Amino acid sequence: MLKSFSLEGKTAIVTGAGKGIGKAIAMAFAEAGANVMLVARTESDLQQAQQEIGNNRTSYAITDITKRSDIEAAVEKTIQQFGALDVLVNNAGMNIRSSLSDATDAEWHQIMDTNAQSVFMFSQEAVKKMESGSSIINISSVGGDRALKTGVVYAASKAAIIQMTKVMAMEWGPKNIRVNAIGPWYFKTPLTEKILNDPEYLDSILAVTPMKRVGELPEVASPAVFLASDAASYITGQTLFVDGGMSIHGFS
Repeated sequence: MLKSFSLEGKTAIVTGAGKGIGKAIAMAFAEAGANVMLVARTESDLQQAQQEIGNNRTSYAITDITKRSDIEAAVEKTIQQFGALDVLVNNAGMNIRSSLSDATDAEWHQIMDTNAQSVFMFSQEAVKKMESGSSIINISSVGGDRALKTGVVYAASKAAIIQMTKVMAMEWGPKNIRVNAIGPWYFKTPLTEKILNDPEYLDSILAVTPMKRVGELPEVASPAVFLASDAASYITGQTLFVDGGMSIHGFS
C-alpha cells in the first residue's frame, strides 16, 4: 500500500458499525492500520464486528446516536482509549418505506433524527477533539441528489447530509479539517436484502444502473479509506457517488 493511502496511526469512529456498510468501513479502516471505535446500539452486533476484525486496536461504544449525551460519551471513550480522534464516519441511518401520502409526522422525526440530526450532533462533538489533518466522512445516498419514485423523508434526510457536508467543509477548512460525503446506490446489506430478493424491483434498479449490478460492500468501504487518508488531503466538501453510474444515467 502506498504510504499516503495508509491509516496507520489514525483513530476513527464509525457509527452504525455493527452491520452493513458501517461494518465494512470499520473492517477496511482496521485493515488499513487505524484504531477503530465501533459505534452502534446493539452490543451483540458490535461484539461480532470486533471479533471479525480480530485485533487489539478496536473497541466499541454502545450509543444511541439521537442522544447527544451518548455521543459525548462515545467521543470521550475514544479519546481515553486511543488518545486522539482523527476520523469520524457518520454512517448510521435508517429508512421507513412509506409512500408520501402515508408517511407520518412520527416517521419524519424518527428518520430525520437518525439520519441527519445525528450527523450534525456527532460532527459537532467530534470536531472539538480533532486536530489539523483530521477528516469527517458522511454517508449520504444517491437518493439525496437524484429523485427516486418514493421515500421522500429518507431523501430529505440524505439531501440534508450533502448540504451539511458542504457547509462543514467551508467552516472547518481553515482548521485543515476536511469533510466529505459518500453517496451509495444499492449495496447488498441487511437493510436491502428483502427488496433485492424481489426480481421485479431488482430489475428496476439494474435498468438505471449502467454497470448492471448492485454494489459489493468492499466497493463502498475502499472509497471511505481513500477519503480518510492523506491521499485525499486536498479534497473537501465533495460527495462521491459510489453507484455503478446510476447518478449519470441518461436516455438509453
